[in-house]
Amino acid sequence: MSQKVLLFGDVGIDDTIALIYAYLNDDVEVIGIVADYGNVSRENAIANILYIRSLFPTKEVEDIKVIAGAHTPMTGEPPVYVPEIHGEYGLGPIIPPKNMQNGISENFCEIIDLIETYKDELVIVNIGRLTSLASLFILYKSLMTTIKEYYIMGGAFWVPGNITAVSEANFHGDPVAAQVVLAHANNVTIIPLNVTKYAIATPQMVEYIDRMGSVSIVKVLLDYYYDFYKKRNPSIQGSPLHDVLTLMAVVKPDMMTYQYLPVHIIQAQTGIVRGQSIADIRPYVNLEDMQDGEEVGGRVHRIAFNLDYQKFYIDFMSIMTGERFS
Repeated sequence: MSQKVLLFGDVGIDDTIALIYAYLNDDVEVIGIVADYGNVSRENAIANILYIRSLFPTKEVEDIKVIAGAHTPMTGEPPVYVPEIHGEYGLGPIIPPKNMQNGISENFCEIIDLIETYKDELVIVNIGRLTSLASLFILYKSLMTTIKEYYIMGGAFWVPGNITAVSEANFHGDPVAAQVVLAHANNVTIIPLNVTKYAIATPQMVEYIDRMGSVSIVKVLLDYYYDFYKKRNPSIQGSPLHDVLTLMAVVKPDMMTYQYLPVHIIQAQTGIVRGQSIADIRPYVNLEDMQDGEEVGGRVHRIAFNLDYQKFYIDFMSIMTGERFS
């Protein structure tokens, strides 16, 4: 039976590939998508989602609820977009048709209907800034305890960040929201840069998907994405699919290995440590006594630390091409 997923995203290129992966995967049933600011503005994220949906003219995809999420972070700052990485709309060089721009009205409260409908059948996957998800914990804390599981792309534990030396983009973009979610959510799995940086789609993989797959824009998107990463790091072997891996983890839990550790997010407004994710690894700490996080300011969550790349490769290529890889 497929897993019902409510997806929160700031829909850039890797978010878009995650959406395509979900639409092609019979094990994933996306019941709603919350469009947030982040890689691009909320309005451009909505246009992106509507355009991608138009490429899958099936009733199942057309029935997926699209919800307008947060405009700005809880810090009160204006958001900083990254079109140089993802393109103006999060689709690299592609611009959605004008009728898909500004195509969703203010409908945030419709998330509540979705959660009340599915409750403990539902997994929430957050692959962008955490502002919208944090707002739900502030307004509907009891309802949010009915969710089966949460999967969050974010953080960098003892590895380099991708915004500062220690901070990952989703936690850095709104550290207040990240801390709210991690302070209150149960059954959380964090998928950090520790593993997502290894979830690489090489140019050879992309070429094969372009020849054998059914979605023609995958190569356009990932070529654009790879161009940025290659300029920043000439030694990189392909495009890191941060958000795809986070969605994969929901249905392929054995793809990674995990540790359960208390987590805290640094709330600094500026500086290198803003949004830093800290996990307490002291061997003498009793995790059961730290569920309220008094000593480190964080609750215990499951964190992915190692990726089985072969399993990632087999699943990604099988879903994206419709062929059986082994």
